[in-house]
Amino acid sequence: MSYKLGVMSCANFFTSKISIAVIVNHLILLAIYLTMSKSFLIIFLLVIIGISACNDVATDKAAVAMPATEKEFRDAIIAHPDSFALKEKLIKYFSDNSNFGQAIAETEKAIKEDSANAKLWDIKSMLYFLNRDTTHAIAALEKAIAIDPQPVYKISLGLTYAQTKNQKALVLSDELLKNPNAKAGMQALFIKGFYFSYMGNNQKAISFFDDCLALDYTYIDAYKEKSICLYNLAKYNDAILSLKKAVALQTTYDEGYYWLGRCYQKLNDTTKATENYQLALQIDPDYAEAKDALNSLK
Repeated sequence: MSYKLGVMSCANFFTSKISIAVIVNHLILLAIYLTMSKSFLIIFLLVIIGISACNDVATDKAAVAMPATEKEFRDAIIAHPDSFALKEKLIKYFSDNSNFGQAIAETEKAIKEDSANAKLWDIKSMLYFLNRDTTHAIAALEKAIAIDPQPVYKISLGLTYAQTKNQKALVLSDELLKNPNAKAGMQALFIKGFYFSYMGNNQKAISFFDDCLALDYTYIDAYKEKSICLYNLAKYNDAILSLKKAVALQTTYDEGYYWLGRCYQKLNDTTKATENYQLALQIDPDYAEAKDALNSLK
C-alpha cells in the first residue's frame, strides 16, 4: 500500500458513515505509513470515538425530543411534499402551542416554495401579529394584497393600520366602501371607528360603531368597541347598556363580561364587577386581564 492510498483511506473515513472497527483499521494503516507514535494514535482514536459517540447521542436525543404530533406532520409532508394542507396543519400546530417563531419559520419555508401564494402571506401576517410584531405583520399583508387584493385581506390590513394609528386605515376603508362587490361596508365603517378609537377621538369612533350596528345589530365587536369608547368618556352606565346587548347576543362573549366588570368596578359595584369577571373566567380560564381585575377586588 502506498502513502497516497493511506491518506485516501483516512479521507474516506471523514466522508462516509462507517463503523468504529473500520475507522480503527483505517487509522492503524495510516499510522503505519506515517510512523505515528503509539501514544498519539491512542489519543487520536479516543477523540474520534468520543466525537462519534457524542454525535450519536445528540441524534438520538433530537429524535426523542420531537413530539409525536410534530413527527406525524413532518413524516406526512415528506410523503406528500406538495400538500399545502399538511404544511398548513404543521404551522397551525406550532401556532396553537404559542410557538410563533417556529410557525413563522415553517411559513417562510413554504413561501420559498410558493412565493405567489397570497394565503401563505396572510398566515405569516397573522403569526407576526400574534407575536406582537405589527411591522412585519403589515408588510406580509401588503404582500398578500399585491398578489391577490381580496377584501378579506384589505379588512385585516385596515384593522392593523388602525391599531398602529396609520391613516392608511381610512384610505383602505374608503376603497372598501366604494367597491360594492366587496360587500364589506360594515367592516369598512368598523375600521374607521377602530382608527379614531386608537387616535383617542372616542366620540367620532362611537358614531362609526353606531353606523356599523345600523347595518347589522348583531355585530358584537362593534358593541364592545363602542362600550370601550364610552368607558373612556366615563359614561359607564351607557357602556353597560351596550355591553349587555353584546352578551345577550352571545352568552359566551368573555370580553363582554370582562368590560362589564370594568364598568361596574368604576361604579363601585364590586358585587356585580366580581360576578362579571368570574363569568369571563368561566368562559376563558386563562383570561389574564380578568384574573388581574378580579384579584384587584380582593
